[in-house]
Amino acid sequence: MVKISVLQHAPSAHLPSRPGDPTPTSRNLDPLMHPFARARERTRALNAVKMERMFAKPFIASLEGHVDAVETMARKYDSLDVVASGSWDGGLIVHDVSRRTKLFNIDDAHKGKVSGVCFGQESRLLSCGVDRNIKLWDNHKGFTEGDSEAGPSQQKPVSIYPGKAAFNSIDHHRYDSLFATGSNLVQVWDETKSAAVSNLTLPTATETVTAVRFNLAEASVLASIGSDRSFTLYDIRTGKAERRIIMQMRSNALSWSPTFPTTVLLASEDHNLYTFDIRSLNSPSQIYKGHVAAVMSCDWSPTGLEFVSGGWDRTVRIWKDGAGTQPEVYHTKRMQRVMSTLYTGDSRFVLSGSDDGNVRIWKAHASDKLGIITARERAAIEYRQGLKTRWKADAEVNKIARTRHLPKPVYKAAQLKRTMVDAQRVKEDRRRKHTRAGENKPKAARKKVVIAEQS
Repeated sequence: MVKISVLQHAPSAHLPSRPGDPTPTSRNLDPLMHPFARARERTRALNAVKMERMFAKPFIASLEGHVDAVETMARKYDSLDVVASGSWDGGLIVHDVSRRTKLFNIDDAHKGKVSGVCFGQESRLLSCGVDRNIKLWDNHKGFTEGDSEAGPSQQKPVSIYPGKAAFNSIDHHRYDSLFATGSNLVQVWDETKSAAVSNLTLPTATETVTAVRFNLAEASVLASIGSDRSFTLYDIRTGKAERRIIMQMRSNALSWSPTFPTTVLLASEDHNLYTFDIRSLNSPSQIYKGHVAAVMSCDWSPTGLEFVSGGWDRTVRIWKDGAGTQPEVYHTKRMQRVMSTLYTGDSRFVLSGSDDGNVRIWKAHASDKLGIITARERAAIEYRQGLKTRWKADAEVNKIARTRHLPKPVYKAAQLKRTMVDAQRVKEDRRRKHTRAGENKPKAARKKVVIAEQS
């Protein structure tokens, strides 16, 4: 009798363990059996990065209501979707970003432009303007009703704090009922008092303060920027300025990092952004180059890993912390100069306010899918992300990943700027080569930013 060898397999090893699960597959992991594995993976990486660019549709919606430029925005710290915006027409609106509705709307909150807005304690809203007034609004009723069909509210402010000069910025203390304003000097106010509690300024300072911000972790530390190219640190406990630096060009906005309390971000007039460690202010820790006009606004993501900037070149750019080049660039045909930018509380969306009176909502990551994502979709997204990370050094993958189509004016301005920078570099090299200036070491770009430091 002939013996026949039979291969036996347990059916349970080849069937899904539960209904709906994928059928298990068996693979031989010997690399010699898969000679084309690397080429196949590279093709998948190329497809992944191409899909990312194909599905990059960052614009979501526009929140209307203002009739002039939106210069200032603020988010509510204990909410993910409540944002306030102030306009040059004197209007003040509190938006519900998720529903795209107005929770609170006052057409004539100030005479002239609203230059600063921030949320206080217990659903209160503070605004300041060039009419030399600070107004405290109670919008708790608006939050509960959420009636978006009603017209502008005729609600009166809870308190009005008169000042002696036009206010340019306002920010609220994280825990106490204190807030700071910037005008021709920095003032600290108490919500329960009608006059400023203290005036913070250096004896030699003559600048107009354009922005003030409290530190998010050490809330007694206050930072300000001024029209004389200064950046100043104050301690409201001692009531005086602690340190001050003078930069090459003036700053237009500042923002404290939410995860590193000693890191501050400055948006400068010289088309760059700078991060400083306040323990060492003699040079910036990183320079971010990409804008082709003055940077007007900046804001950190709540994760502290990214930040957004808006510029006079009509673009919104999203940067990764520590990566000084190749930001994500957002633009539309109708968007004018970007005056204010903001991250939402969950760091998934970015808001921009521009000269054309619109507040636009963008995805923080252009190719993200909105809505419910299944487990299999999530696994596929993470696999494609891993492929892009692994193959980022490949020339073709890298080229597709970093290529961005820009509006023609922005592209031409960037081209002209590169030509000017290269010409300046060549001129400097020749000057060093043929004069005595070459006896000294060339100065690094970071060392040129700060002119003087005072303490």
